[in-house]
Amino acid sequence: MGVPCYVMQHAAHYWFAVPPEEVWAAIEQLDQFEQWWGWLGHFQVEGPGLRSGVVLRGVVAPPVPYRMQVEVQLQRCVPCRVVDALVSGDLAGDAHLTLDRISKGTVASVAWSLEMRQMPMRVAARLAYPLLRWGHDRVVEATVGAFGRHLEGRAEGAASVVAADVGDLGGQRRPVEPAPH
Repeated sequence: MGVPCYVMQHAAHYWFAVPPEEVWAAIEQLDQFEQWWGWLGHFQVEGPGLRSGVVLRGVVAPPVPYRMQVEVQLQRCVPCRVVDALVSGDLAGDAHLTLDRISKGTVASVAWSLEMRQMPMRVAARLAYPLLRWGHDRVVEATVGAFGRHLEGRAEGAASVVAADVGDLGGQRRPVEPAPH
């Protein structure tokens, strides 16, 4: 039996031309998230930053006509390396981020499995899954793109920081060539 249509799964690897310490330092700027990402609103942080036990709350507004209130509980945070989280609210599931140093850059591996809990969203998923997937993928692209541009602004002397999907590594660690500048 496959994954229900109202569960949105995602797994990808993105390359940034800065070391994991710089990626982590940018992620720690929680107060900037709403400015970077137009799809995020009413963002609140309960706790001292990017630490285990901290709770993040906000409203996700993708480019399709629905809004979702979410709460993200940071379960495990290993600085410059790992964030594991549980998501609840209108979406429920787990999310993971791993940062790996590759040459002079970072591969950010992300994965999540999130169930849409709003009944109208579940019905929409049955009737228009391609539209919901499209909205999800646009939010991911916008998120990675905006974060890459932010890193570019932080990187001293970097000609360009490119956020590039380096594809599925199939669970295997292999060298990743930097994205072209």
